[in-house]
Amino acid sequence: MDITILIPCLNEEETIGKVIDEVREYFKDKKYKYEILVSDNGSIDKSVKICKSKKVRVIETKEKGYGNALRNGINNAKGEFIIMGDADMSYDFRHLDLFIQKLEDGYDLVVGNRFMGGIEKGAMSLSHRIGVKGLSRFANILFKTNINDYHSGIRGFRKDKIIKINLESTGMEFASEMIIKAKLNNLKMVEVPTKLYKDLRNRKSHLRTIRDGFRHVFLILKLKFS
Repeated sequence: MDITILIPCLNEEETIGKVIDEVREYFKDKKYKYEILVSDNGSIDKSVKICKSKKVRVIETKEKGYGNALRNGINNAKGEFIIMGDADMSYDFRHLDLFIQKLEDGYDLVVGNRFMGGIEKGAMSLSHRIGVKGLSRFANILFKTNINDYHSGIRGFRKDKIIKINLESTGMEFASEMIIKAKLNNLKMVEVPTKLYKDLRNRKSHLRTIRDGFRHVFLILKLKFS
């Protein structure tokens, strides 16, 4: 297996099927062997049923949290390369060329930058935009990184390298931990442009800007001074 497309899922019945279709559309003319792996975090809607009807591998993550779902998915992935992305149609899985190209070029972690690629109107609130830019700048100063979208939900990486850096976060701060620990372990990182679209769900996002922002701050300070 060359590539695992890893999708964390919590009650995404409105969009998960469309995301799976996008992934398959991308790979239909490609040379790569791939799998789609959905890490379900306790959905009570039809998400799992939809995934199974589309012959997608689903694993159950009992411990709640974005980080838990992704860590379980990484541990269970079969691919040498993993590309993770959200299940809400906010990222277009038909445009993965840059992620795969950079992994093949030898990078260990490839982070999508939404500010470089463009943000559709209504896709990111002003408070979220300010928070992402501020926290990214803060982490860049403390850890001498050069990643300007620390919280991007789409990224590609080499499974063996990410397993070795011992990620532990359970929630949204997982995104910051991955970049910081990659830097501390001298992994080769790069950003690529990615477009952010307004998600197509008819409910609120799982993201809570203030709460999750503080979780990122605490994680950054903990890693800096521990």
